[in-house]
Amino acid sequence: MVLNTFERIRALPMAYQTVMALYLCQRMVPNYELFHHVTGFGDPKPLQGALNACWDWAWQGKAVKVNFARWQEKVDDVTPSEHGHDMLGVYPAMDACTAISTLLQGLMDQNSADLVSVAKVSQASVAKFLELTEGADMDAQERRKLLREHELAQYEIEVQQAILNYLETVAEHEAQPSQTLVRQVRDMIADEGVSNIGVSMAEE
Repeated sequence: MVLNTFERIRALPMAYQTVMALYLCQRMVPNYELFHHVTGFGDPKPLQGALNACWDWAWQGKAVKVNFARWQEKVDDVTPSEHGHDMLGVYPAMDACTAISTLLQGLMDQNSADLVSVAKVSQASVAKFLELTEGADMDAQERRKLLREHELAQYEIEVQQAILNYLETVAEHEAQPSQTLVRQVRDMIADEGVSNIGVSMAEE
């Protein structure tokens, strides 16, 4: 029996689910940065600050004190709303904030379901982006085909499965993520160079 992506994330130890969720959140930050750059709205710093704190926590655990609720407030304060922003970029920016807020909630409550939800948010963000751009004038059947076959949609699933393959292998041998693992995962994001919807990370 082949498990789907979300079932595989659920099967990971929670510490590795955290790394997976962080990886996906970090890939979405450029979408917010581009929106901020174009509109001047908000501030990417709380998003990256929250993620930096969580990356440190991911391998040090209780050795570092992270106020997840406070970081969540800071992210909420800079989250855009579709009202007042008549541009497509608002949705990927909102999704980046939603993913980070969901991650923080999961860590606050030690709730695995929230960490799995981050993967769902990332996939849904790609789907919505495609629907609003290339799929805007398509009928329902064409749109379903687009969401199934478009390279961005396929790439998102491939990326999630690739990081899962890596984390599953490491988790078999190491009970907790190490600093080295966290550094490697962050390097993988930098090497990838684009967000989940193809925004370049070299914008900044």
